[in-house]
Amino acid sequence: MFFKKKSLVAHIRLSGVIGNVGRFQQGLSYASHHEIIEKAFSLKKIKAVAITINSPGGSPVQSHLLYSLIRKLADEKKVKVITFAEDVAASGGYMLACAGDEIYANPSSIIGSIGVIYSGFGFQELIKKIGVERRVHTAGKSKSILDPFVDEKPEDIQKLKAIQEDLHKEFIDLVKQSRKEKIQSQSDEHLFTGEFWSGRKAKDLGLVDGIGNAFQVLQDQFGKDLKIKKFEKAEGWLKKRLSSSVSSATSAALNEMETRSFWNKFGL
Repeated sequence: MFFKKKSLVAHIRLSGVIGNVGRFQQGLSYASHHEIIEKAFSLKKIKAVAITINSPGGSPVQSHLLYSLIRKLADEKKVKVITFAEDVAASGGYMLACAGDEIYANPSSIIGSIGVIYSGFGFQELIKKIGVERRVHTAGKSKSILDPFVDEKPEDIQKLKAIQEDLHKEFIDLVKQSRKEKIQSQSDEHLFTGEFWSGRKAKDLGLVDGIGNAFQVLQDQFGKDLKIKKFEKAEGWLKKRLSSSVSSATSAALNEMETRSFWNKFGL
């Protein structure tokens, strides 16, 4: 009797803020996820690598490192990559989505936010009120740039903006190269203002290729006789140990406050 061999697809989940978040919590980074990604691409005779993304962004460097790794392996192995956005694939999360040859989203997914942001606080008036004197000594006149305990300097803001413009241009070029003729217009600056859209609107704009979930799309492309091999990052020993300690409640609360600021931007 002849048995039809099932199509094999590797599936990776990339979820969370990109970069290190909190003292005991590591988000998505090259260091934390490169082994999982490499293992997925090392499977023999796979039809594709599917990557599910749920991330509001974070570190532009780590986003680019992960994007580059995925594309490098896809080219070396000559394997198709299909990315799927869940709740959100925004900012660095959308950069990860662009590593796919095809991008799919839920109609209600949040897509886009192609921009660069820096945020902080100014405490100069507070320390005056409580009688604290700020003492800073540097070698290098720009070493204390953007010190939150002194008034902002126009020249410091100008330097920061110049760096942001460089990073933004790199991001725009990456999206244009990834999406090529798929986006409405290569010169449509509306797409690159940091604005974000629903999955449905993102499809109209060409930021994603279609609407659908991973299982549905993969079955449509590779048939119902489909085998999906999942690759997920296991919890580290430190996180497991902390979760069993009394002090873990405080650590978890602090980590949650940090990550919330990323997710809340997109109403999540």
